[in-house]
Amino acid sequence: MHTWMKSIYAVIILTMLFSYIPSAAANISTCGPWCRQYDVVIIGSEVEGMLLARSAQAEGLQVLVLDPREKPGGQLIQGEMIVLDEPRDRNKNSLVQGRIKQLYDGYNGREIRSSDSFRQYYARLTNNLPIRNGIRIKSMDTVDHLGRETIQSLTYVARDGYSYKVQAKYWVENTDFNALTSRLKVKRIPGVETVFDSDEPDYMAATMMLKFKNVNWAKLHAAVLENYPLTRVAEKYGPNTYVDWNFGTGFSNVTGQYKPQDEQFMLRGINSTYQLNGEVVMNALLIFDVDPSDPQSIQTAMQKARKEAPYVLEFLREHIPGYSTAELNGFPEYLYIREFNRFETDYVMRYDDVMNGKMHWDNVSIGGYPVDLQGTKASPYGITLGKPDRYGIPLRSFLLKGYDNVLVAGKNVGASAKAYGSVRIMPNTALAGETIGIILGRERKKRLRSLTASDFERIHQYLSQRYQINIRE
Repeated sequence: MHTWMKSIYAVIILTMLFSYIPSAAANISTCGPWCRQYDVVIIGSEVEGMLLARSAQAEGLQVLVLDPREKPGGQLIQGEMIVLDEPRDRNKNSLVQGRIKQLYDGYNGREIRSSDSFRQYYARLTNNLPIRNGIRIKSMDTVDHLGRETIQSLTYVARDGYSYKVQAKYWVENTDFNALTSRLKVKRIPGVETVFDSDEPDYMAATMMLKFKNVNWAKLHAAVLENYPLTRVAEKYGPNTYVDWNFGTGFSNVTGQYKPQDEQFMLRGINSTYQLNGEVVMNALLIFDVDPSDPQSIQTAMQKARKEAPYVLEFLREHIPGYSTAELNGFPEYLYIREFNRFETDYVMRYDDVMNGKMHWDNVSIGGYPVDLQGTKASPYGITLGKPDRYGIPLRSFLLKGYDNVLVAGKNVGASAKAYGSVRIMPNTALAGETIGIILGRERKKRLRSLTASDFERIHQYLSQRYQINIRE
């Protein structure tokens, strides 16, 4: 072969190699010739992490989503947790900002109500994001860097049975069962056992969303109006009972009479959304003692819930106005997991931070929602510990303590058990995810922990001008 031909072949091979590796090739020697390099790798496909991935990609970063679940979407799509809570300040102004506002505007405007319309929203959000579902983390390589651990690479097994290795500047825990962080040297934040005086670690109940068709929503609405004023409605049906043409809540005086077939369940008030055309989705069937890190625990809970659902339907037909002709309308593919292990971050938000409206120099979100702690098996009725005004959520509450390059997203946020009752609401952490993705792209020459208050003055100004996201102190 001629020398010039050899040179051409060498160039072609190198070009193929470098096009296969998305980031700069400076670390090939530490990664291996077929290792892929990214700026950010997100573990799990919950919507909060997808907002982080989307905004980081929009700012020019190379991202990858590795999802242990067989299908993408997490609680929003697979769990069909599509009864959306909206954070508001004390003046009842909505605090929803960023890309997630498109979802809430469509929801409130009745354009996004059906499961299909939620899937369409999620598909638009994740369009062109590289997502690999059904992966299993095999191993990780970590090193100590200036007193903090650094994840250098991760090896995973894909659906095809082959192992793949990736490197990233940052890694993001975005599952509801600690797929990444459970493998690290981290300290658990005490959970609701500290509030409900349990002897063992405890978690707020999960839910299987109930779906109905042939509901006479007008009749439900009229039944509440007939008992106005609200004080009389509350006396008859239970506190916080309210029904308009879109949402229905309360009726705990009624649902409290339901006797489940299995002690793992409790039927709480009918927190529901009218999806139009007689269809309703209801966040009401609490399931205790679910371990989301154990597939068998999830599967068993789902099987039991499907068996329980016809009994719930029969009860609603007899006791709740408008449900006399209702029928079940299918089942979600997964559960809504409210809470699992959360691990210490650089700043763990406290109850006082939430109730006193504390703002932070490194705000990445503005939150505001009642401190709502759902029940556990030991204390099934839960409690509400107050309604705060707006408060800040700092970047430091998403930086995993002891690790130089690990972030947490969504329900993994660093917050005490009481503070978590408010912080956990999706719009709060969804905005944080989007903001953090933007910061990763804009400040790529700096480590997140090196950002200062003056840096954040500039960052907050950019977020306001470019994205209409206002999260200043």
